[in-house]
Amino acid sequence: MENVMELYELWLEKCSDSTLKSELEAINGKDDEILDRFYKKMEFGTAGLRGVLGAGTNRMNIYTVNQATQGIADYLNATFENPSVAIAYDSRINSKVFAKETAAVFAANGVKAFLYPALVPTPMLSFAVRELGCSSGVIITASHNPSQYNGYKCYDPEGYQMTDEAAALAYEYIQKVDMFEDVKKMDFDEGKAQGLIVMIDQSIYDEFFRLVHSKIINAETAKSSGLKVIYTPLNGTGNKPVRRALKLLGIEDVLVVPEQELPDGNFPTCPYPNPEIRQAFECALKMAETEKADLLLATDPDCDRMGIAVRDGDEYKLMTGNEVGALFTEYVLSQHKEKGTMPADPVVIKSFVTTSLVDRIAENYGAKTANLLTGFKYIGEYITNLEREGKEDNFIIGMEESYGYLLGTHARDKDAVVASQLVVEMAAYYKAQGKTLIDVMNDIYSKYGIYLNRVDSFEFEGAAGMQKMAEIMDMLRNDPPAEVAGLKVLSMVDYKDTEKTGLPSSNVLAWSLENGNKLVARPSGTEPKLKFYFTAVAKDMEAASGIYDEMLSNVKKWLEA
Repeated sequence: MENVMELYELWLEKCSDSTLKSELEAINGKDDEILDRFYKKMEFGTAGLRGVLGAGTNRMNIYTVNQATQGIADYLNATFENPSVAIAYDSRINSKVFAKETAAVFAANGVKAFLYPALVPTPMLSFAVRELGCSSGVIITASHNPSQYNGYKCYDPEGYQMTDEAAALAYEYIQKVDMFEDVKKMDFDEGKAQGLIVMIDQSIYDEFFRLVHSKIINAETAKSSGLKVIYTPLNGTGNKPVRRALKLLGIEDVLVVPEQELPDGNFPTCPYPNPEIRQAFECALKMAETEKADLLLATDPDCDRMGIAVRDGDEYKLMTGNEVGALFTEYVLSQHKEKGTMPADPVVIKSFVTTSLVDRIAENYGAKTANLLTGFKYIGEYITNLEREGKEDNFIIGMEESYGYLLGTHARDKDAVVASQLVVEMAAYYKAQGKTLIDVMNDIYSKYGIYLNRVDSFEFEGAAGMQKMAEIMDMLRNDPPAEVAGLKVLSMVDYKDTEKTGLPSSNVLAWSLENGNKLVARPSGTEPKLKFYFTAVAKDMEAASGIYDEMLSNVKKWLEA
């Protein structure tokens, strides 16, 4: 506590930001609140920084942001000749402030900063890094976290999030920076005058949308379908980009949820702005009571994740990320086959926790499935390696079960702009055949069997909880089960064993069971949770649900052991 109080006193003395200063003064004498803000420093990893806004070393503020930027500037200057960086921001509280501060620090260190003049989706940052030939990229966002959070994500020159190695090197430089004494910063307008801060122009926007538009498969069908869409950007960055993409597709009947249309980092009607959960659709569902749209579409605040709800009679059914991934795989591959445009060696790329139904569909069309570690950067890296071999045209689609998708090679991160375009086009195509996406999903299940996918998280709070999680993983690794839910374990993959997997080391265990059933155990990288991913395969939903229930019962016994 002594060191914490020293830090608190230092901040009281050095902090010149009036809002942060007032916050510090307001917690004077409140030891628990001081401790929470100063007991640790924000760590910089492959996801950059992410945390609650406020004063202190364990908060997102101009000092922690500028310290990170100074360290990254030092790293870039040591690694690249004449480095440059692309910068973007979302609708969150202080995102624009942090983006301008970031540009000013890079400029003062001789790193040319290309800054988007207005908020944009994360995939547009990934695109700009590559299009402008930058050494790195930074976007100020906390994705789908609640409003009190913000974050700082960094990218490699290839447009995907920093790899483990690059992030570790950057963090070494960041740790050497005194946030009050060592940060160099240039006046923003002076940086622009000197050409060290350059505002990204319209040509970059136009090229992004040209490439997104080029991925349309059945344009004429979409235009004539009469499909009606209700869209919510959840007060984030997707409003204009998604609407522009749908207009280029030819879908005119797009209604936007008025309460969630404009950027607002307070997210007043969706405290958890995550398209994976039903609460994020509540305003759209209310609107649909009178508008009767075919499809409800939602993108998260930085517009890299997308979720849908499909009209089913008088109700709307939310479809999971796994179901949408399977629908995309079936649609894109079937259209390639029908139109005679299938590449010689087609490949679908996904995280290994994404439903293996995608593998079955791909196999049916003669496509390979690459199963990678969780994190879209691995998908981006795989695409880049294909490109280096001159095989980028083999890439069909990339996906994660957590509602992230990429069609095309314009970005190296998940892209809810192109995913929104694709899901609306797909819905229009099947509507012309008299089918909803639910009908098509049922057709897929009839053809391949039911693949019931569930994710269950178990919380382990505090240091004791972290120790317990480690003990459980060690037990499962060293004394693996011979069967789960009465199903024989056919094989176990330990993703720490890089020689066997050919992938970076990761604390993940995966069991393949009889009849295509699967189970994966993975500690969360950002929360004190142990996650289990279940795949239950059967001829009907009732049987699949029974298998899942038995598997879950097994897992709970392991956790109690």
